[in-house]
Amino acid sequence: MTTRRFTFALLLLASVTALTFGAIVLLKPGEEMTNAARAFLGTLDDGQKKTAMMPYDSPARLDWHFIPKNDRKGLQVKDMTEAQRRAAYVLLRSALSQAGYDKARTVIELESLLHALQKGPNPVRDPFRYYVTIFGNPAADSKWGLSFEGHHLSLNFVVDNNKVVSHTPAFFGVNPQVVSMTADAGPVKGTYVLEKEEVLAFELLHLLTAEQKKSAVIADKAPRDIRTAASQQISDDEAKATDGIAASKLTNEQLHKLWAIIHVYANNMPQPIADARLKEIHDAGFDKVYFAWAGADKPGVGHYYRVQGPTFLIEYVNVQPDAAGNPANHSHAVWRDVRGDFGVKRCTPRRR
Repeated sequence: MTTRRFTFALLLLASVTALTFGAIVLLKPGEEMTNAARAFLGTLDDGQKKTAMMPYDSPARLDWHFIPKNDRKGLQVKDMTEAQRRAAYVLLRSALSQAGYDKARTVIELESLLHALQKGPNPVRDPFRYYVTIFGNPAADSKWGLSFEGHHLSLNFVVDNNKVVSHTPAFFGVNPQVVSMTADAGPVKGTYVLEKEEVLAFELLHLLTAEQKKSAVIADKAPRDIRTAASQQISDDEAKATDGIAASKLTNEQLHKLWAIIHVYANNMPQPIADARLKEIHDAGFDKVYFAWAGADKPGVGHYYRVQGPTFLIEYVNVQPDAAGNPANHSHAVWRDVRGDFGVKRCTPRRR
């Protein structure tokens, strides 16, 4: 085993150890999700079930977005009783790690802050304007899907025979990225939901040499949003993209920082899923992972990065102002499966 491959193996082992040591091990997240979904449905009346449930093959299962929309698929949290809301959040918790769940709940709570800051009628800024949709019948021997979605949050899963077979797209967005204002509602001043996602990336960028940045920095200006926003599947060009600098061109210190970024995103999911994500990346070859940057090299000015390998794509962008007008304090982050999201194999268009 070469020194570099041995380093990759140590990185994977360290990640798995960090996820397991002193933690409650969730051996079967798919089984927990199925049980939680059935419990949630058991709290609903027939009319609510009709809204919350759709056929597994419904086109709506692949329809996702994170913008503030007036209408979405599924049953709105606003239209649930308190007991039903608790069951809905138990279902969400079963699908995520504690870290991922805490992020999701804070994203939702930020809607209260936005509502307080943005004066006047603003019905889409509402922490109860999130929707739960179950596709198919959640049972131990069935294939079913889950969507939990609203402004700045889109989490999508497929469970087949009590095994989670898909957990993408997984999108988290925050406005503001860092809470610098005080209001009567929402997270307190200083809250920084996607802190590691942003800080670790800046640290990696600053570790690169001037020569390495010639490859890593792909544009002086950041794009307006993630490049794969709301697309049902990653395009063929995006899937094959090798923008940026390859992991094979990084030092061990830089590799550790890149792996730390990947680990933060993977760890939004329960331990077995996070472990599987990291192992797939390792097995496909960490040398094939690329890190690309666009925009400013400091916070407060628009910036973007992507981390991509044969099995996954991470995108992060922070270019929009927050509700108080502070520049580049409104971020979007997503993890996608290059091989196909929503449990659907990505199709490559045939050449004529």
